[in-house]
Amino acid sequence: MNSAEGRYFIEFRSRYAYTYGHSFVIFGRMDKSGKMINAEVAGLAPKSNDPNIYMLGHLAPVPASTGWTDGDLEIAYRSASWTVPLTEPEYRRVVAYIRKLQAKSPLWHASLYNCNAFVADIASFMGYKTPGIWLMPRDFITMLRQMNGGPNAIGYTGPPGVESGNAAAATAPR
Repeated sequence: MNSAEGRYFIEFRSRYAYTYGHSFVIFGRMDKSGKMINAEVAGLAPKSNDPNIYMLGHLAPVPASTGWTDGDLEIAYRSASWTVPLTEPEYRRVVAYIRKLQAKSPLWHASLYNCNAFVADIASFMGYKTPGIWLMPRDFITMLRQMNGGPNAIGYTGPPGVESGNAAAATAPR
């Protein structure tokens, strides 16, 4: 791999939200300093911002979106993460799977097929063990990292906005 191309990665992430949160993946390349470049987001969420559609999704499947949702890339709302470095062939294989999953995941249901289930499908495809999909997203991502990453896994679990013990950077969840 050309060093100018950067390193490939996938990050399993959760964020705080008005309700119980959201889990999703971010994937792309990192520069030499570890900063994400050309990052993309994939996740599963109700397609509408209408809270009635979201509530209906607890009773019946509702139309879903499979890309970026508001707050996904804002560090202040991150509740947990696990970053996995990938080779270029691994990255291309995982991205191809994500694209197929996005194409066949048109519905969201809070207990049958939610954001955690979508992320679990990606992690399972990569050969990882996955926790139950009914956990809170922060707990789901934390447990995913603990089940597969070992004690030295690159990850984060903590209050919003806190980076490497920098408690002064904390902000209130929205």
